[in-house]
Amino acid sequence: MVPVMIDDPVPFEPDTEVPDADFLVVDASAAALAALSVDRIDRWLAGAIDLLDDAPLLSRSRLKSLIQQGNVSDGSATITDPSAAVKPGAVYRITLPPPEAAAPEGQDLPLTVVFEDSELIVVDKPAGMTVHPAPGAPRDTLVNALIAHCGDSLSGIGGVRRPGIVHRIDKDTSGLLVVAKTDRAHAALAARFAAHDIDRAYRAVCFGHPVPPAGRIDAAIARHFKDRKRMAVVGEARGRHAITHYRTLERPDGAALLECRLETGRTHQIRVHLSHIGNPLIGDPVYGRGHGARVSRIPLAARDVVRDFPRQALHAAVLGFDHPVTGEPLSFESPLPDDLVTLLRALGLR
Repeated sequence: MVPVMIDDPVPFEPDTEVPDADFLVVDASAAALAALSVDRIDRWLAGAIDLLDDAPLLSRSRLKSLIQQGNVSDGSATITDPSAAVKPGAVYRITLPPPEAAAPEGQDLPLTVVFEDSELIVVDKPAGMTVHPAPGAPRDTLVNALIAHCGDSLSGIGGVRRPGIVHRIDKDTSGLLVVAKTDRAHAALAARFAAHDIDRAYRAVCFGHPVPPAGRIDAAIARHFKDRKRMAVVGEARGRHAITHYRTLERPDGAALLECRLETGRTHQIRVHLSHIGNPLIGDPVYGRGHGARVSRIPLAARDVVRDFPRQALHAAVLGFDHPVTGEPLSFESPLPDDLVTLLRALGLR
């Protein structure tokens, strides 16, 4: 595609370049602003592009998604807030990622199966594996591995992009997940998750010692008002109700091993809640920022291991539910992965 321009702006280098991606360039010149009322950036860009003869049709919702994914730049910075005001004189570059396949492809990836029958499969996901494909990450996900393992039985269940997925855990969180293999199992499991009728327990290693050592964190969660890739504790009127129960299992100097149980299941819930009470997870790159002072309270022999821990120290250790078809109670427990065992040993816990 040839870049489409209004008023022939001076081209600029974008903050990031997407290989093989098409792009549009739109100039918020005086003439362009006069043609459309100045409004939030997603609405204005949708209207401006709609006036061009050779540009692809981009709905406001599509532009909103592109903005949130970091695909829009104003020439000096990437824009991630769809409600941001239009900047007079700015030159907006909109990157259009290449089209993705209609459905994920199966890949022969390592897969640890804990339980499987004709209705569902329970897997132990390693840290570093994304659960389902997303823009920019179409392969090497748990879904790709499941399609190869289960074949056509996952087709169409729960959506093309996320076949069989009932719940998920973060890419860098390890542990147990249940995936539906039939429509009836998917519907029943989804209803149980919605009703919070699932037993889920996590092992977490945090900085400091929570006070009290066991408690209930009741704090609503929503997207961060500035950084849309992060979540934050907000007022009840703005956020979604979220409750985490925790108890301290062990308390070495400067850190604690916790068990966390979810009463609700919000994005990044445990990570956000523990950071909110002043005890962020060791290794958390998003909610554990500015942890230098906390590392100084860790015994000297363990500091390098703690400082260099490459992911949030969080593991989905227990998963329990009634079988969606037979009603049989099922309960599974995943041992701590090697990296968490090494961390705990450094802290003197193993």
